[in-house]
Amino acid sequence: MTGLETLRALLRGDLPPAGIGKTLDFRLVDVGDGWAVFEGGTGEHLYNPAQTVHGGYFATLLDSALACAVMSKLPEGRTYTTVQLNVNLLRPATAATGTLRATANAVHVGRTIGTAEARLEGVDDGKLYAHATTTCAILPVR
Repeated sequence: MTGLETLRALLRGDLPPAGIGKTLDFRLVDVGDGWAVFEGGTGEHLYNPAQTVHGGYFATLLDSALACAVMSKLPEGRTYTTVQLNVNLLRPATAATGTLRATANAVHVGRTIGTAEARLEGVDDGKLYAHATTTCAILPVR
């Protein structure tokens, strides 16, 4: 399958979700040609010692959306791996924040390199919590 076909199969439930999404309770909610959207909650189980949602959770949501935006452009027989992730954290989230939505768009997907950019926003409050970019290596499937 192409990257987009695989992601659409995940979205329909024809393929099992990635383990990290189950572990951290977030999910792919929409995908198209060159873009992907993930959503996740902000419960206390995600807190750091400062009693706010851990920045690593923000980064994981963003990395998932970014990589899937790149994946959605890949032909059959190609896969990806993140080689660089840049995250700008703008404000803290707490359990009261509610659902966060990571929306990513591919910027360039070539034969060996893919790049994308994303925003992490509160579904209820519309605030921007973080934004990020990625570079992915494009590889043959083994």
